[in-house]
Amino acid sequence: MRFIDTHVHLYDEAFDADFDETLLRIKEAGVECCIFPAIDMENYARQSEAARKCGGFAYEAIGVHPTSVGANWRVELDFVKEKLAEGGRYVAVGEIGVDGYWSKEFLNEQKEVFREQLLLANEYNLPVIVHVRDAIEEVFQVLDSLDSVPVRGVFHAFSGSYETYCRLKKYGDIKIGIGGVVTYKNAGVAKVIERVPLEDIVLETDAPWLTPVPYRGKRNESTYLQIIAEKVAQIKGCDVETVAEVTTANAIALFNL
Repeated sequence: MRFIDTHVHLYDEAFDADFDETLLRIKEAGVECCIFPAIDMENYARQSEAARKCGGFAYEAIGVHPTSVGANWRVELDFVKEKLAEGGRYVAVGEIGVDGYWSKEFLNEQKEVFREQLLLANEYNLPVIVHVRDAIEEVFQVLDSLDSVPVRGVFHAFSGSYETYCRLKKYGDIKIGIGGVVTYKNAGVAKVIERVPLEDIVLETDAPWLTPVPYRGKRNESTYLQIIAEKVAQIKGCDVETVAEVTTANAIALFNL
């Protein structure tokens, strides 16, 4: 089986002490490549250096995370524009979106930055990696403001209802990212996955966070993708090989890998 981790922060300081060993372990677990979502200018150098150390194993996205939107949001957005203009290095614009959980102080600015990055993704024919937390209606407001500009991408760490998934599909080619949360007791997303076609699912870890059971509470890593795939297979009533094959194909097509 082969897997693609469509969302991992391997450049986080949590991996500094054993980066090379972790990378080897991930590869031995059948993960053939991964995608680094961007956060902001401050984290960009770490992301780029980690991707360089990974060689062709890691692909990069570029974008401003909603929790990084503050008083200097225009500077952050201009940085994204500059990097996109440099050439074809990036496979996605992300992670972008709206987050009302940590703070609502710059919520309107978050929506503006999200909207502009969606338009940038369309301009450069790139998919998006979307983060949404306690702000789904704000996300729909932004999507409605695009005046039918199509959206292509993944809603990372999807935690919405099946109705939310159906509503999102009206805006374009939308996938949902499924990670360790699906293994948690009483995880609502498990019920959603029962009804979502496997063709609309990609796998992710969001490592070093959201570690699946039975390793919950410890540092997450891409090695655990098979655990996530096994849970999805159990929910869908199919074998894990099918989940690996279909979700990997989905990721290759979405991110043009």
